[in-house]
Amino acid sequence: DNPTCEAAELAAAGDLDGARELLMATLLRDMRCLDAHAHLGNHLFDRSPQRALMHYEIGIRIGELSLPDGFDGVLPWSGLYNRPFLRCLHGYALCLWRIGRAEEAIQVFERILALNPNDNQGARFCWYDARQGKTWDQAQAEEGAEEARRAEAVRKARAKQARQTTRRPGPSAN
Repeated sequence: DNPTCEAAELAAAGDLDGARELLMATLLRDMRCLDAHAHLGNHLFDRSPQRALMHYEIGIRIGELSLPDGFDGVLPWSGLYNRPFLRCLHGYALCLWRIGRAEEAIQVFERILALNPNDNQGARFCWYDARQGKTWDQAQAEEGAEEARRAEAVRKARAKQARQTTRRPGPSAN
């Protein structure tokens, strides 16, 4: 019985309104549910990164209340209860980068990498691109072009394999 998992399933099935309602009901019961804030941010990210930013920031601020003053330890992804906070940080950094606040995004990506050095979220790639001066849109365009190149390579390899399969002589009748 995990409302954020149920909301994720609703969203995956295309019921974004149902997912949002479930997440909001979860927050009405307990505003400290960081994962609900992270998922609400995820739902808004494509349409309104400014509104998504708000959800991620609320999750971060609530999560920070659980950390001791001056915390400089790690919150590894392997600790399941660390993940909602790390998700909020990651979504927040992506929103900052997307809306043109790259320097702030870089700082948040660096914080994620300090908290979770194994970087299970891929923050290092975003951090690198942002430090190279790439905008969110440039990085997305490059990623899309790379995905298209990979898909074309796979298509060609499959076509070649199909041609080779059809040319093979059948077993001899001798």
